[in-house]
Amino acid sequence: MNKTDLLSHISIILVRPKYAGNIGAAARIAWNMGINSLQVVGSELPERETIARLATHNAAHIVENITCYSTLKEALSPFSVIIGTTARRGRQRLTEKSPREIAESVLPALAENRIAIVFGPEDCGLTNEELKYCQLLSAIPTADFSSLNLAQAVAIHCYEFYYGIIHMQRDVSPAPRLASSFELESMYSCLQESLTHIHFLGDKNHLYWMNNIRHFFGRIKLTSKDTNIIRKVCRQFSAHLKTERNRDDEHKTIRGKQS
Repeated sequence: MNKTDLLSHISIILVRPKYAGNIGAAARIAWNMGINSLQVVGSELPERETIARLATHNAAHIVENITCYSTLKEALSPFSVIIGTTARRGRQRLTEKSPREIAESVLPALAENRIAIVFGPEDCGLTNEELKYCQLLSAIPTADFSSLNLAQAVAIHCYEFYYGIIHMQRDVSPAPRLASSFELESMYSCLQESLTHIHFLGDKNHLYWMNNIRHFFGRIKLTSKDTNIIRKVCRQFSAHLKTERNRDDEHKTIRGKQS
């Protein structure tokens, strides 16, 4: 695959952007760096005319093809590698890397996988609930004040991917096709159900353990086949547990009648 064609596997996703102008600026920046896919997550998309003014006519095709999703989960479903951008740190978050480090680590996966770079609202960024879908976190190093304009953050990330692809060595071993976010979320749902059945997940530690499980599998980089195996194991486990409980209930009923 041509190096510049790899950029077609990258999408910029803006979550609840507050200003239409920032969407247009992001579209223009993305196109300048060879990226032509931009998605928005929110209740509705602002007027395209306002977006188009900042995008200019060069990126008009990106504005015309913007899709608005009601939830981030829905928007991310076809992507296999998801990068969340953040300026905040937390105990339950992944370790942040710089945009350059992120680009270098992701480049081998570009040939076989779709990549999403996710940006949160201008005033508060992505929430922990939204960051749970991300396998990687990117934070832009700054000298002091860490707040950057949304369009500036998009520009830095797009440039690092463009630069990395243009200077990528030909002998880079491509990564296999990884599981999509839709497949991963289905797997996590099965895992959560099974772990709840055995009371491993309690009300107090539920989020803690599920976040750690997500981080663990995120490091492994599962394929579609891997997620299918784990889902089948969980379903078989739940079915067996249900059978055992029904059997116990029958024994209790029989003993109750005998007594």
